[in-house]
Amino acid sequence: MPELPEVETVARDLRGHVLGATIRDARVRWPGTLRRGDPESFADGVRGRRIEAVGRRAKELVLDLSGDAVLTVHLKMTGQLFVVPADAPEDPYVRLALVLADGREIRFRDVRKFGRVGLYERDASTGEPVTETGGTAVFAGIGPEPLEPDFTVRAFRRRLRARRSRLKPLLVDQSFIAGVGNIYADEALWAARLHPLRSAGTLRPADERRLYRELLRILAEAVERRGSSVDDYTAPDGDGAMQERLLVYQRTGAPCERCGRPIRRIVLGARATHFCSWCQRLPAADRAGAVPILRGMTPRPGAAAGKRRGPRWVDRAAPGTLGLTPAEAAEATARARMERTRRAAAARRAVARSAAEGASGAGGTGGGPTAKQGEGPGEGPA
Repeated sequence: MPELPEVETVARDLRGHVLGATIRDARVRWPGTLRRGDPESFADGVRGRRIEAVGRRAKELVLDLSGDAVLTVHLKMTGQLFVVPADAPEDPYVRLALVLADGREIRFRDVRKFGRVGLYERDASTGEPVTETGGTAVFAGIGPEPLEPDFTVRAFRRRLRARRSRLKPLLVDQSFIAGVGNIYADEALWAARLHPLRSAGTLRPADERRLYRELLRILAEAVERRGSSVDDYTAPDGDGAMQERLLVYQRTGAPCERCGRPIRRIVLGARATHFCSWCQRLPAADRAGAVPILRGMTPRPGAAAGKRRGPRWVDRAAPGTLGLTPAEAAEATARARMERTRRAAAARRAVARSAAEGASGAGGTGGGPTAKQGEGPGEGPA
């Protein structure tokens, strides 16, 4: 799921394309994309409004619309936003489109249908988007933004010392800190040399400061590099580059960049968690409770290295896929051409091999035993 750096990148790209644009209409292909209401009421609610600001809160995009309306977009696992001409080819995975008055559309593409779009009003007294007049704030319960100036080490330490849970679940808890997820929690814990199963109550002041420093450093670098384009994440202006700098996430079995021992993977709260068991030691006080989780650790000592991170979204994209930049489209076309060439060569080799085997069989003595019907090579009588 896109985290703070990825959503921030999408917000910045989108801001450059649609700030000041007016929404002429909305097209909802899959009503489940809407957090509430029906397609007709959603279209009525956005029609004629101007996009006055594009920002982010936690892992959600926030678009301020004229008339004190707020549009939120949660990308979830496979959500993508693209700004394209209104006559661009249709994509079967586009769940919602905002039709702009200038002849373009903002299209929300979501293969797995987990993403959500919400339309709210802004409370005049608090400035927060709310579900209704006098209702609950949309982002109630979300923790502080880690890259904001007022999120100091003292503020982090105060929140940390009020918790006793394990570090990995704590860092991805949106009520603790906004926007941190699997990728950057793993990276920050490795950089700070802290085990993901370590409890917050065992941290010393130096540990707290180190975790704070590394978390903010990694998040800031990821924003600068446009996020990590692993799995389905991409932004309106193309992929990010932070995936090339990740040192533990999706590197199961690869050597640790510090000590050379294999990166381990465990499942914690249904989330894959990556760490180095040598560099990130678990204190004795936390070991007993961690045993059941560590039993499922991969790779086991002595096992072969596991798979490194998967391909980027653009590596799997076909020519003509919605949202490809010109460079990405050229790359997809070249990749498709190479794949066609590879398949054609493999087909020619198979035909040649079959012909050679046929000629060899026809030229044999005919006196020897032959394989029975249904037996493959090497399966006949000895």
